[in-house]
Amino acid sequence: MGIGVGKAARRWLLLFHRWAGIATALFFTLWIGSGLVMLYVPFPALTPPERLARLAPIAWDQVGVSPDAARAAGGVAGVPAAFGLEMRGDAPVYRIIGRDGARATVSGRNGARLGPVGAEAALRLAAGDRPGARVEPVERDQWTVTARYDPLRPFHKVALCDPAGTELYVSQVTGEIALDTTRFERAWNWLGSVPHWIYLTPLRARAELWRTVLLWLSGLAALGALSGLAIGIWRLRLRRRYATGAVTPYRGLARWHHLFGLVGGLGLGTFIVSGWISMNPNRWFASSSPPAGLRAAYAGTPGAIGLDAARLRDLAGADTRSLRFTAIGGRWWLTAEAPDGLRTVASDGSPGPDAAILAAAAAGAIPEGHLRAAALLGAHDAYWYPHGTDPRPLPVLRLRFDDPAATWLHIDPRDGAILQRLDRSGRLNRWLFDAPHRLDLPVLTGRPALRDAVQWVLNLLAAGIAVTGLVAGWRRLGRNFWLRPR
Repeated sequence: MGIGVGKAARRWLLLFHRWAGIATALFFTLWIGSGLVMLYVPFPALTPPERLARLAPIAWDQVGVSPDAARAAGGVAGVPAAFGLEMRGDAPVYRIIGRDGARATVSGRNGARLGPVGAEAALRLAAGDRPGARVEPVERDQWTVTARYDPLRPFHKVALCDPAGTELYVSQVTGEIALDTTRFERAWNWLGSVPHWIYLTPLRARAELWRTVLLWLSGLAALGALSGLAIGIWRLRLRRRYATGAVTPYRGLARWHHLFGLVGGLGLGTFIVSGWISMNPNRWFASSSPPAGLRAAYAGTPGAIGLDAARLRDLAGADTRSLRFTAIGGRWWLTAEAPDGLRTVASDGSPGPDAAILAAAAAGAIPEGHLRAAALLGAHDAYWYPHGTDPRPLPVLRLRFDDPAATWLHIDPRDGAILQRLDRSGRLNRWLFDAPHRLDLPVLTGRPALRDAVQWVLNLLAAGIAVTGLVAGWRRLGRNFWLRPR
């Protein structure tokens, strides 16, 4: 009875692997090839340095409205989630984002709340007097498909017609440049992020449907890979070899599939299982982005900023591109961003918040726990490390709490911004996803050449498995279906 059950189980395992492989082999091939592209070309985004580079210095002689007056004119309730002063074209504007996502743009000249931006204005903002530039309306496209752009929709897409093929997306709502792409980025992302994440606009625009499709598809692929690894080990004979003296019973293409699977199967299985985990099945893992409630509690309830327009220049400096007003622990702080870096001061001109102030504000934001440890990290470690285009600035303040979620906060000591929230589930996800899928391993941190070499070796082995499986599956389908005699 036991022998019969075992034989039937092995037969069903073989059948499952065969048909799961046929169903997912093309996706394996796409995921592996596109993953290599993503090592070098990330998905298009407007990085903070790029955004700052496109801003002109604030024209202080045109700023006639105080931040308190601008905040009142914006009509955003409560303490803003983001509040700043910068140039929009040749005019200073205050940009305000409420905790509910509501946005307001207020003129720094006269305090008027500014309305939507038209096509001609967007063309001037993005291209200036550049000849040949053109503009077209965009509600949602391949590069603005995610929900993070929803508050800024619709857009004016401005093509600069420069040698790089640059296209800038100007929000009709606020007039700010929300995204820039180049021809190089767009072309390579069709071979990289788009197939890797299955980022097709009609599907990705429906976030929950996209997540469900990816969960089931990657889940099936993971089971197919793991079943193949089990079969590969089961059919391997190192001591009592097969009649031909081989370690594998297969011949031809199937032999190569088996051998590639033995060498690279563990890496492929780990890659696909960790990819499935990245979709956060059953919402097991908390986001590393601080929730709105924590941010609001960290900000506190400060009163008026109490500064006039003239005083702003004295505190910020003449070359400031962006001046941010940030509430931390019930007090206002001003962060001036310039090409040579950023500087934070209190509204009375005293130095920016020190570690004690930041720790106190954070402790007030996590009332169910107590601060147990605070450390100023001067070097990257296993939980704070650079990846891709995210440099992870140093130094960083790490705060550890003993709340039920065992929360860690990483805070930028320069301006007090909460950069990351890691609870117990987030730290587990770091080892279940980031480590095996991205090879974010301590031994490879700070060694990009070695990390890339390991990625290439593992991916080429996985490609051998995927391609041989894809060809074998195609041949089997041909024999069973369209090549069958009629």
